[in-house]
Amino acid sequence: MYIKVEVIAGAGKESIEELSPTSFFVSVREEARNNQANRRVLELIRHAFGTEGVRVKIVSGHHSPRKIISVEVKNSVS
Repeated sequence: MYIKVEVIAGAGKESIEELSPTSFFVSVREEARNNQANRRVLELIRHAFGTEGVRVKIVSGHHSPRKIISVEVKNSVS
């Protein structure tokens, strides 16, 4: 699934807000340098979907506050 994410880097407080099932607003403390903010955004999105079996990667918007992120949730079969 693809989700749209609006990011504010260098914010005073970290937060993640789900605007819809496929749209998020994320604030991170990390600056937009050396890929720091992008890494933190991916961590927060991964936690929003559950950490086990979740793969996330930026598809579009590496250098932009508006990103499209691919989220793959692998269902475990017992």
